Amino acid sequence: MTALDLVTPAAATKPAALSQRTLGLDNDVLLITTPRRPAQGWIDRIEAKFPGLRVIYRELQWGNLLAADALSADDWRSVTVLLTTGSSLPKDPAEVPRLRYVQLLSAGANLVIKEPLFTDTDIVFATANGVHGPQISEWIIATFLTFNHQIPKYLEQQKQGTWKRNDTVTEDALTQKVGILGYGSIGRQTARVATALGMEVYAYTLHPRDTPESRRDDGFAPPGTGDPEGIYPTKWFSGGTRADRHAFLSSGIDLLVVATPLTDDTTHLLGAEELKLLGSTRDDGTRRAGFLSNIARGPIVETDALIEALDKGILRGAALDVTDPEPLPDGHRLWGAKNIIITPHISGLSTKYDERVLAILEDNLQRLSDGRPLANRVSRRDGY
Repeated sequence: MTALDLVTPAAATKPAALSQRTLGLDNDVLLITTPRRPAQGWIDRIEAKFPGLRVIYRELQWGNLLAADALSADDWRSVTVLLTTGSSLPKDPAEVPRLRYVQLLSAGANLVIKEPLFTDTDIVFATANGVHGPQISEWIIATFLTFNHQIPKYLEQQKQGTWKRNDTVTEDALTQKVGILGYGSIGRQTARVATALGMEVYAYTLHPRDTPESRRDDGFAPPGTGDPEGIYPTKWFSGGTRADRHAFLSSGIDLLVVATPLTDDTTHLLGAEELKLLGSTRDDGTRRAGFLSNIARGPIVETDALIEALDKGILRGAALDVTDPEPLPDGHRLWGAKNIIITPHISGLSTKYDERVLAILEDNLQRLSDGRPLANRVSRRDGY
């Protein structure tokens, strides 16, 4: 069965429009290309909620539609809404003349900002920002506490059947400062969890957040999570200059969470000079080196500078779920750096992931139908 089997003839021949449309979802076609098919109950409910909408699913593997499920050129011309990954967009905007909204599966838009479908049209792109907060904040805190409590060492001793206490006494997280570089949905949930541990939160954003209203975040977040009012940070930093960033990094941060989008401006944002600024002074006057956690994108941190900072003790440790290069090749020097935890870009995985993405999609379909701005819209100026 092809897409046109599920679409009325009017939908296939309706004139092209990339921007202005009448309100409602009339003869619209939603193409979902994801690794897992939404439940039929969800599809039935969405089609009942938006009577003019038809939903089509095609399985996506490794960024490509399966050959058996490939759509014809006529099928693509009928699509008005697309749920997909950033790596599997149509290359030529002429292939999708009726497309008006793309919902990405990822929280970042770095894979699409140079694609013709983004640069040469006014199609609205929206990210999955907000779906990752619970699971990634757990990864951030879990790896930080795992390091502090020397769990990797004890696991190795367990494998050897050895009962031995290490000489180093754990410094618990109470009163330590967590600096969150990029106070979005992940950062806000991390702040909530860190505050529960008794940590102090410093937030950094590109644009100033000087008023209670400016500190609000009305984006998607699972109920009971995040920091919608912006109440957890005790200090806010902002700005786009090196001096602005250095003021933040040198403010006594014990744990730096890298949660900013990857753009041209944030590539290699953290180099040797920046890593040296991390850390705080203990009550006894000695210095505690900083710990870095990167769950954003690998190129934000200069890899060679990170290795040197770890090996020389400038940083006391690091946890990386993203690397540069990625995947990290066998034998790369980063594998052997001191005091490092590396996982293969899995911190965002969750059994609730698809459910949350579909919630964003459903909300945006309602916004599209009502003529309201879409949530999580990607800015063509900022690239996220």
